Amino acid sequence: MRKMISALALSVLPLWALADGMGSLESFMKESQAGKAQFTQTVTSPGRDGQPGRTKTSSGEFQFQRPGRFSFHYTKPFEQVIVADGKTLWMLDKDLNQVTQRPQSQALASTPAAILASATDLNGLRKDFNLGNAPDADGMEWVQAEPRSSDNQLRQVRVGFAGGKLAALDIVDSFGQRSLIRFSQLQLLPSLPASTFHFTPPAGADVLKQ
Repeated sequence: MRKMISALALSVLPLWALADGMGSLESFMKESQAGKAQFTQTVTSPGRDGQPGRTKTSSGEFQFQRPGRFSFHYTKPFEQVIVADGKTLWMLDKDLNQVTQRPQSQALASTPAAILASATDLNGLRKDFNLGNAPDADGMEWVQAEPRSSDNQLRQVRVGFAGGKLAALDIVDSFGQRSLIRFSQLQLLPSLPASTFHFTPPAGADVLKQ
């Protein structure tokens, strides 16, 4: 009887309650074609001589459309914009009125953006990352992704899910700097207007091509 009750209880649980981090990541990649969220990013530099590293916090809005289009619009403490339109990666520093332009194909393969917006399934992601479940922490299920390329600037990326929803990115680069991005008010949508990812450099801006 107890086994029957347990089986019945499991059968009525929502699917995300049974999933691990990899299962949540797979569902996110397959089921989320577009979306937007608010984010807060905390960047911590590695400490030196026994002293803790410095911490900087910023916030803004994130939007994405598979495959390969996304934007990070930082609004605090100062405005910056990062846009991938499918062909080109644009980065605007508004205070400097300076734009950096790079071919998207050369910039995104082994980056956190590939997890959020570029790859459409786990097999596509495995071309650039070694993937595996990481221990649950902070009320989230985690996936650890390590770049396959030895010359990548990233050391590792952890992707956190809460209740099956994307909740965090925890990124450590090759210099030991940590960037923790927490997402809130996530809305998954069928699509976003094409204009969302259209970028035109501001008048008079310096455009640097890389």
